[in-house]
Amino acid sequence: MVFANRYFFPDQSATSRMVSGLAFALKRRGFEVTAIASRTLHDNANVTLPDEESVGGLCVTRLWATRFGRSNILGRAIDYLTFHISAFLWCLWNLKRGDICVVCTDPPLLSVTTALPIRWRGAKMVNWVMDLFPEVAMELGMLSSKSLPGTLSRIMRNWSMRKSAMIVCPTATMASYLTGHGLEDDRVFVMHHWSDGDEIYPVSPASNSLRTRWGLQDKFVVGYSGNFGRAHDFSTLLEAAVLLSHNEDIQFLLIGGGQQRAHVEEVVRNRELKNVIFKPLQPSENIAESLSTADAHIVSLIPRLEHCIVPSKFYGVLAAGRPTLFVGDSNGEVARVVASADCGAAVKIGEGQRLANCIVQMKDSPDRCAQMGLNARRVLDTVFSRDNAVGAWSDVMHKFRQQSAATSESSVYGPAE
Repeated sequence: MVFANRYFFPDQSATSRMVSGLAFALKRRGFEVTAIASRTLHDNANVTLPDEESVGGLCVTRLWATRFGRSNILGRAIDYLTFHISAFLWCLWNLKRGDICVVCTDPPLLSVTTALPIRWRGAKMVNWVMDLFPEVAMELGMLSSKSLPGTLSRIMRNWSMRKSAMIVCPTATMASYLTGHGLEDDRVFVMHHWSDGDEIYPVSPASNSLRTRWGLQDKFVVGYSGNFGRAHDFSTLLEAAVLLSHNEDIQFLLIGGGQQRAHVEEVVRNRELKNVIFKPLQPSENIAESLSTADAHIVSLIPRLEHCIVPSKFYGVLAAGRPTLFVGDSNGEVARVVASADCGAAVKIGEGQRLANCIVQMKDSPDRCAQMGLNARRVLDTVFSRDNAVGAWSDVMHKFRQQSAATSESSVYGPAE
């Protein structure tokens, strides 16, 4: 079994954590697993990881690609292209008949590049769609749906999906979108994202060294942790921060980096918001403390991207046992879970006053806030746990393995009389 994604452990990006966690778990269940990835970290292109190594008994092969980084679009496109070429060649030279190749969506259209060598080598492709490209780029105005590149990329993406043995989506909304655009229902499956409840767990404020180090012991902390990407709204958060700037008991803690962080920092400086502080992403060994530093977390997603993306940071918030303040579509995936599990609140983009009111209500009702945190951890353990996800993936992989064995036996002995 091969996992193909641009980032893999020890990288701490969202796709890396998801792919790495699943790969290691399947390895512990007895599967032979290989991962192919790049030699860099998503937030530090200057770091060079080993070309090949064994991690937890799992073989990690890191392919050559340029490393211009994420600072400009042209450099990022070249990084994508060179990784595509390396992945194509690796699959062509290394895959064997009957192999299962789980192809992810970083970089975009990786399934297009790898479809032919996977097919030529007699392997099977599982298309694991975490971000739906080119729709993400189209919805963000980076690519026109009527342009030649937009049309071709969608045609090629759909072609690669039809060559897949299985298409895995994280939400029913995304799956419905794909089947509504011509993909067969029996090939598209919903397998939710998850979080590792052993790695991320609730840490009480009194035991949280980060909360103490950052001087947040006596504050109600509203957190944001993860990528400051184009898919996320920050205007509503900033409006709430302005409205609550007079309340010395409330502090906003923004952890992470990304395309929009510089803009958010600029707004905070210009508005002289003393109630907003920034911190970098924390090492993986501190992730439980990092996510537990906040009393409640903001998670956001631009509504028109509901069929393209699910914010994976939400599952870490559940694992940390903290309420979610969702900013986005009130009928979206995260909003529905928050409402059904009673583990937070949801507001629409632009409802800064309502978000501020929700924050004050949580601060003034500590027992209610604590109960929502308990509800969050409960839904993680019962619905979005790693064990549930690994069990579902393991069942699928066993099925493919049995099919491969039956095909091999048939080719040796011929059809039964």
